[in-house]
Amino acid sequence: MKKIKYYFDTHTLRYEKLITPLRVKLLRVFAFIATAIVTAGLIVIIAFQYIDSPKTIMLKQQNEALRNNYAMIQQRVSTLQQQMNELLNRDNNVYRSIFESSPVPDSARMKAMEKVKEVQLVSGLGENELLSSIGSQLNRLTLLVNYQNKSFNDIETMVKNKQKLLAAIPAIQPVSDRNLTHIASGFGIRIDPVYKVPKFHAGLDFAAPSGTPIYATADGVVTDAGYNAGGYGNRVIIDHGYGYETLYGHMYRIKAHKGQHVKRGEVIGYVGSTGKSTGPHCHYEVHRGGTPVDPVYYFYNDLTPEQYDRLLKLAQTANQSFD
Repeated sequence: MKKIKYYFDTHTLRYEKLITPLRVKLLRVFAFIATAIVTAGLIVIIAFQYIDSPKTIMLKQQNEALRNNYAMIQQRVSTLQQQMNELLNRDNNVYRSIFESSPVPDSARMKAMEKVKEVQLVSGLGENELLSSIGSQLNRLTLLVNYQNKSFNDIETMVKNKQKLLAAIPAIQPVSDRNLTHIASGFGIRIDPVYKVPKFHAGLDFAAPSGTPIYATADGVVTDAGYNAGGYGNRVIIDHGYGYETLYGHMYRIKAHKGQHVKRGEVIGYVGSTGKSTGPHCHYEVHRGGTPVDPVYYFYNDLTPEQYDRLLKLAQTANQSFD
């Protein structure tokens, strides 16, 4: 039962029934509601300072799971990177060295991909940054794998052409010299026979009677066959491919002609003393990549180990060259 309130009216000296106006009632209701709302807001604000909401807890759990997954992926990426570096090392230092091919420079590999900066610490990355970092590293590895695959395809082609490569490497003496009696002057600084001063001698001189056959030391294509006014006299130059080239100078007569395909052991001319020469001999040079190299290291097909050792000593003797 609702309580009825009374108040004492001093004018009538009677107890009158207390009637609350509607306006007052509404004000009291609004005041209560406002107080409740403010109180609830303060409670929520204080609670959120110390207690996470279910959604926040779920997001934190998902974020932690992402970080853990990222750490695992990062470890796998690091392992893949180490394996890739090992493949690059084997490609440059093992496989290509077998076929005497120049290593693939890092700049060529980097040209096929974009370098990425060091990844920031995992604790400082947001979700989008994590995904971006993972994507960048995987893209980089993908490009590396694709480029390395191309390199291995090139090596596979080298394997198929190994027989051609071996045939293209100079491997015999240009003049028959089994007894090693024709080596007159070696590669390096020698006394010039005309000017009598030390001068770089870019090949080997094989002294032999005029008319002695001169042989191509490897398969190739004759790129020059004629008289050279620069001192070589009648000379022949053969391009063997794979960066190899040989030169034969001071011939009495040239047998080969420009554009001719020759085989190792094929006669290309005859010993003479044309050009800047002080006696019948064959001046022989080996070029690799356009640079003269010591021909003495390219006679392994027609000499025994003992003969080769003796030849090295003869070629290293400092004396006067024939040209």
